[in-house]
Amino acid sequence: MIERYSRPEMAALWSPATKFRIWYEIEAHACDAQAELGVIPKESAAAVWKAKDVEFDVARIDEIEAVTKHDVIAFLTHLAEIIGNEEARFVHQGMTSSDVLDTTFNIQLVRAADILLADLDNLLAALKRRAYEHKDTVRIGRSHGIHAEPTTMGLTFARFHAEMARNRKRLETARAEVATGAISGAVGTFANIDPAVEEHVCAKLGLTPEPISTQVIPRDRHAAFFACLGVIASSIENIAIEIRHMQRTEVLEAEEFFSAGQKGSSAMPHKRNPVLSENLTGLARLVRMAVIPAMENVALWHERDISHSSVERGIGPDATVTLDFALARLTGLVDRLVIYPETMLANMNRFRGLVMSQRVLLALTQAGVSREDAYRLVQRNAMKVWEQGADFQTELLADPEVTAALPPDEIAEKFDVGYHTKHVDTIFARVFGES
Repeated sequence: MIERYSRPEMAALWSPATKFRIWYEIEAHACDAQAELGVIPKESAAAVWKAKDVEFDVARIDEIEAVTKHDVIAFLTHLAEIIGNEEARFVHQGMTSSDVLDTTFNIQLVRAADILLADLDNLLAALKRRAYEHKDTVRIGRSHGIHAEPTTMGLTFARFHAEMARNRKRLETARAEVATGAISGAVGTFANIDPAVEEHVCAKLGLTPEPISTQVIPRDRHAAFFACLGVIASSIENIAIEIRHMQRTEVLEAEEFFSAGQKGSSAMPHKRNPVLSENLTGLARLVRMAVIPAMENVALWHERDISHSSVERGIGPDATVTLDFALARLTGLVDRLVIYPETMLANMNRFRGLVMSQRVLLALTQAGVSREDAYRLVQRNAMKVWEQGADFQTELLADPEVTAALPPDEIAEKFDVGYHTKHVDTIFARVFGES
């Protein structure tokens, strides 16, 4: 995790203190279940809860691990120091380290997903607000970076809203898939621990028992989770790229908010750069870096190996912390994005009506001209706009083959921008579910 791109709540989720607290809760709940089954004395289970309000000494656990070379044993040794060796005698009864590690990892992923879902809700609210604000703000649509036909800035925001709404559903699904726990013992057969213990621990911690684990929870669940994070990151980049293009000097239809005292360049005082959206593009790459390793973690030897462990120690915090930061940054960027409607209109009119070429083409075919001939007539007049800076409507009106099929008033009608925005309300109803 890089502190520069971290927010406190998500970063705290991955701290050693949080991890050890979850480990403790798993062990304590398991002891309660074992006591109910009569496997261990109830007073021993109750004694474990003496550490309920204790802050575990991370440095001490690290010190023990330096000798044991085993993190879970180091923790259990420290727990025994707190509650007493006699009381700790039955802790971890019938369990294996992966029961603690895997269940904890999934709890952390579930909690991370909850933070990310809240982030997405904030972003969706910002996108919706800006979509309605600019529902009728006309701008030119582009394909291949070239002027295509008119659209609106509101539709651009609505498109991003729909994409992020899909991502929210994906994350809900990924959260549910990874919300499992396993307390099944070595190789997952429950040989030394009753399945009821697993059911009790999972119920207490908001998880579902893993239907069949080996010594680990199956990693296809985690692969799906990190793949979902990668898709969300790509959607962030999709929005960031649009903003970066809009802020180009030659376009300047929108730009990131530039605060008082902000500097754009150490060399050129005039610069106002899209640094936030560029940063978001980079952060998206970092999140996607987790996807392939998560996929590769699915294939493990037999009932377990630990080739996945070092990977997850990195990608768990890195991907979730980075994505949390990126979503918050994007929300602020969208909220304060400066829009320039006049520039949008000027850009659209830069080629003097050329963007209405399809309307003229369709009108000619409706008037009886073959599509091949209609395309030829429209294109030859359009090329005069491209090459000579002519006015498209003027050229059409001066072309006898065009006017033979279309009277001047019909040609003029084809340059009405409102034609292209007549279904905006319909699209908004589809996206936002409002009539």
